[in-house]
Amino acid sequence: MTRAGGALLVVGDVVTDVVARHRSPLSPATDTAAEIRTLPGGAGANAACWAVRSGASEVRLLSRVGTDAADWHERALRRAGVRPLLVPDADAATATVIALVDGSTERTFLTDSGAALRLSPADWSAGLLDGVARLHLSGYLFFAATSRETACRALRDARDAGVPVSVDPASAGFLAELGADRFLAAAEGAETLLPNADEARALTGRGEPESAAAELSRRFPLVVVTLGASGALVAEGGAVTARVAAPPVRPVDSTGAGDAFTGAFLAARLAGAGAVRAAGAGCRAGAEAVTVVGGRPADGRADG
Repeated sequence: MTRAGGALLVVGDVVTDVVARHRSPLSPATDTAAEIRTLPGGAGANAACWAVRSGASEVRLLSRVGTDAADWHERALRRAGVRPLLVPDADAATATVIALVDGSTERTFLTDSGAALRLSPADWSAGLLDGVARLHLSGYLFFAATSRETACRALRDARDAGVPVSVDPASAGFLAELGADRFLAAAEGAETLLPNADEARALTGRGEPESAAAELSRRFPLVVVTLGASGALVAEGGAVTARVAAPPVRPVDSTGAGDAFTGAFLAARLAGAGAVRAAGAGCRAGAEAVTVVGGRPADGRADG
């Protein structure tokens, strides 16, 4: 159930993205020509920006950032229409991701989580749920003990307050390191799980996305598995109930496409849309996202 007119609260990561687009294969031990840009990013922050872009009237973001880039990120979020609740960290730098994007727009990430995974229970308060209709947790929080404890506390407080919670598992690689069982136990109680196909496979051991989606929907009331250019699967009650197509586009950079899906999906749910219609909105946003460089909407990424 969603509280009409309420805000979306995202608890997650703010990241400085260094996006390097190289058309030729990487050349070891020498130079490879590339187009390189430094942009604000982070799965949680990107999803919040896309939620605003998709019509959500109030979106808040709780995250921990280094003092090195806090002002820059706050300005970018405010420009995008997000209300930033950023906790400055004087002892760790802002999380940084180097995204290597090849000629097919496939991405490889080098990740320094920095301050993002230092979000602590002291940074959280149940009072942050005042006026909130939905809570979204970035899965990156689950990959370190301190931030995982914070995410679990936020999830528990939201359930106690009757606020539905969604979780994006975030990274198949990090899921493999943490272990599927530990992640699923920590995310227990969420209303919606939003994995991509690789994450769904990592969480279930099932090779086919349809089978993985169905299996996960036995643990979570609603599961939406994103399939990139192939759209998304909606699963409930142990079965896939819908397949949603994505509009065809010419991709430039796939960074943030899943975050765009999440933001638009949540904005649609806040507006009262059912799961299938919300997944359609997510697919349209994801398709738009791959036509621009970086993980944010083209009209709200940075101010220099």
